[in-house]
Amino acid sequence: MNNELMFSSKTDVWSTPIDFFNALDKLFNFRLDVCALPENAKCEIYFTPEVDGLKQDWTGQGNVWMNPPYGREISKWIEKAYLSSKQGATVVCLIPARTDTRYWHDYCVKGEIYFVRGRLKFGNAESCAPFPSAVVCFRPKIADAFTTNQPTLFDDD
Repeated sequence: MNNELMFSSKTDVWSTPIDFFNALDKLFNFRLDVCALPENAKCEIYFTPEVDGLKQDWTGQGNVWMNPPYGREISKWIEKAYLSSKQGATVVCLIPARTDTRYWHDYCVKGEIYFVRGRLKFGNAESCAPFPSAVVCFRPKIADAFTTNQPTLFDDD
């Protein structure tokens, strides 16, 4: 593997470490990988760049795994994950812990956040990533069942 390419801005693909994924999969039992290539898909059902996961429905597929491209488009993926959770999906995201970004403050803080200790070694890399990582989980909240789009369930009298 070309580590010079992997640790530069020339790539935004960071293949999930399999042991890391397996630990989360035991908890969530993922069914859909929304950001995958055939050679690094973590689930039987996955969306490739050609299918464009941002244009697909993520609800009703079971729990969703997302390790998005880490480039400038990452904010669109985070937004989609958050909005999909508002429609009933559970989306677990492995992302750089970039707490100074707009998308972090607009979306990530609304999910469950786990900061990964140390630096992950992605794919077949010889070295660890040059950035810290976080797992952000977006899932429906109890309050989502009682939004203004729901029929009136109670009498206020």
